[in-house]
Amino acid sequence: MSAQNDSLAIALFSELFAADQLARARLSKALPKGMELSHFSVLNHLARTSQERTPAQLAKMFSVTRGAMTNTLTKLERAGHVHIRPDWDDARRKLIAISPAGRQARDAALAIIAPELNQVVSDLGTDQVRAALPVLRGLRERMSGD
Repeated sequence: MSAQNDSLAIALFSELFAADQLARARLSKALPKGMELSHFSVLNHLARTSQERTPAQLAKMFSVTRGAMTNTLTKLERAGHVHIRPDWDDARRKLIAISPAGRQARDAALAIIAPELNQVVSDLGTDQVRAALPVLRGLRERMSGD
C-alpha cells in the first residue's frame, strides 16, 4: 500500500470512529431513562424483523460476545421488553422475541431520537446522505467478512 493510501485509510477510519463515538454519546443522552443504546439496538432489530432470534444470532449480528448479549437480554427480559422461550426443536437453544411492552419502549425511544437523527440528515442534505450510504454499506459488508 502506498503512503497516500495509508493516509486515506487512516483518515477514513478516524472519521468513522469519531462519528461513531459522537453518535453514540448523543443518542445515549436522548434515550429514555434506563434504556441503553444496546437495549434500543436489540429492540429495534427485533421490531424491524418481527422474527425470533437466538442469543447467538443476536451476538453475532451486533459483534458482541454471547455473554454481553446474555446480559443485555436479561435486562430487557426483566423490563418486560422481550420474551425468552425454549426452542421446541432444540432444548439447548432459546428464542428471543420482542414483547408488546418492548415494542412500545422501542417506539417511544425512536420518537425521542428520530428528531436528532433527522436534524443531522437535514444539516448534511439528503443527497449527500444518499451518496454516502452505499459506501458505508459496502464498508460494513467488507468489515463483517460476509
